[in-house]
Formats: sequence, C-alpha cells, structure tokens
Amino acid sequence: MLRQKLQDDQIAALKAGEKTKLSVLRFILAQIKNKEIDKKSELNDDEVLIVLRKVIKELKESVEAFEKGGRKELAEDNKNQLAIASAYLPTEIDDVQLKDEIEKVIKANQVVFDNNQKAIIGICMKELKSKADPGRIMKVLQSIMKS
Repeated sequence: MLRQKLQDDQIAALKAGEKTKLSVLRFILAQIKNKEIDKKSELNDDEVLIVLRKVIKELKESVEAFEKGGRKELAEDNKNQLAIASAYLPTEIDDVQLKDEIEKVIKANQVVFDNNQKAIIGICMKELKSKADPGRIMKVLQSIMKS
C-alpha cells in the first residue's frame, strides 16, 4: 500500500514537472527494489517503512554533514528532500502512548524482562517499529529500565 502510494506520487510528480520530488521518489523506489532483489520477494508495508526510514536517516546525516562543512546550498537541497521523504512516514504516537505501549509489551513478556532486561529491547523494537522511531523507543525503554 505504501509502495503503491510512492509509485502513484512518482507518476504525479513526473506529470507535474516536480523534479526534486520525482528524484526523491525514484531514489526511494530504487532502494525498495534493491531490497526486494536481495530478499527475492516483494516487501510488505513494514519492510517498505524500514527502507524509507533508512533513506530519511541518510538524508538527516547528509544535512548535518553539509551544515558542518559550510555547504548551505547542499544542506538546503537535502532538507527539501528530507521533507518530501518524511511526508510518507506514518504519524508517530506521542511519548505518553509510547510509554504505555512499551509497558504493555513488558507485561506481556514479564518473564523475559525479569530474567534479562536487555532482551525486551528486541521485542519492543519488533512490535513498535511501525508506531515510533527506534531512537524514541530506546529512550523510553532506558528510562523504564532505570526506574
């Protein structure tokens, strides 16, 4: 579904002559295609989302690098690309909801949590990756583990 939306928007951007949006969408779809070739099957929405998050992470890193290097025009170009790519991410849950979700996962896996707190990290990441950024999940998890 997400992949189809990307493809539809790519066609719309081509027809409208939106060069930046078109190049960003082509890049994202190429990354998805490469992942499918590696996997030897089509990606589901969660896997497409992982690829999209990876592209967004790379764009953020590029913006930071260009800003440190004093290349303002390249930083602006990457910020525009980042805004286009970020529009396809689903809205994330807020921190309160995220904490509640993590606590539910911990309760459901209480035995694992009691034996090895770090093992719960993988379970939470797997179950919540489509709802929030992994960095946010880790921050909330670490605050729960400390208390």
